[in-house]
Amino acid sequence: MILYNVTSSVDPEVAEEWLAYMRDVHMPEIMATGYFLRSQICRLLNEENDGFTYATQYYCVSVEQLDEYQETVAPGLRADLETRFPGQYVSFRTVLEVIE
Repeated sequence: MILYNVTSSVDPEVAEEWLAYMRDVHMPEIMATGYFLRSQICRLLNEENDGFTYATQYYCVSVEQLDEYQETVAPGLRADLETRFPGQYVSFRTVLEVIE
């Protein structure tokens, strides 16, 4: 099992709106692609700054499946998010293998 993790630091002024958009629009769109088995969103605790940081996580069967998603679908979905919240968040992505 592969865990695709997107960690995003969001400006406080739009954090509530960003989170609602992720829950109601962005994550459902990603799940509708059929590449992922399940998803979740977590908020990092003990922030050292005034921002909000979230880890959005998606589980898929293989790295090959994730690669296909990233090549075919992800660019458009990322562009939609950037258009909606220009310069109001920054993200980095990690890929992990679930051992247990």
